[in-house]
Amino acid sequence: MTVALEIALLALVVSAAVATAVLRSVLSSVVAFGAYSLGIAIIWVFLRAPDVGLTEAAVGAGIMTVLFLLTIVKTDLPTVERTFERIDLRAAGVALALVLALSTTLFALPAVGDAGSAVASDDVTNYYLDNAYEETEVKNAVTAVLAAYRGFDTMGEAVVVYSAGVGLLVVLNREVFG
Repeated sequence: MTVALEIALLALVVSAAVATAVLRSVLSSVVAFGAYSLGIAIIWVFLRAPDVGLTEAAVGAGIMTVLFLLTIVKTDLPTVERTFERIDLRAAGVALALVLALSTTLFALPAVGDAGSAVASDDVTNYYLDNAYEETEVKNAVTAVLAAYRGFDTMGEAVVVYSAGVGLLVVLNREVFG
């Protein structure tokens, strides 16, 4: 089941990324980009990083998609629209070479949930698990790491999501009342 889910998520993300780049219709590209961001957010949750997944879902799939759609509404659409743009073979070759080079690192990754992985057996991980409650008085180790040990990073993520939300509300307010 896990392998099938991983393959389905990979297929979703890759196909959405290709569709975003290849589709000529701006609206179709925005929808494909939203699907790509949502797929990446699901992958982050699957990799047990829900804070990053939530940020990706809120900013990438949510706010950016709405801002792109508002941009489409405010611009003129061409009278004749083609579905697919002619693909530049040199650019496609460079992109394919980059994907192949980066794909070679996938075999070095441990399986999800592997107890013998470097993260599970690392001294830093063991330190957090052994000392999180005493030092932070938080019963959940993940919350202790996010709120205490990585507090500035988490605050930065919260500021990004909050700023994007405020920016979206300002734009929407101008659209409705402006």
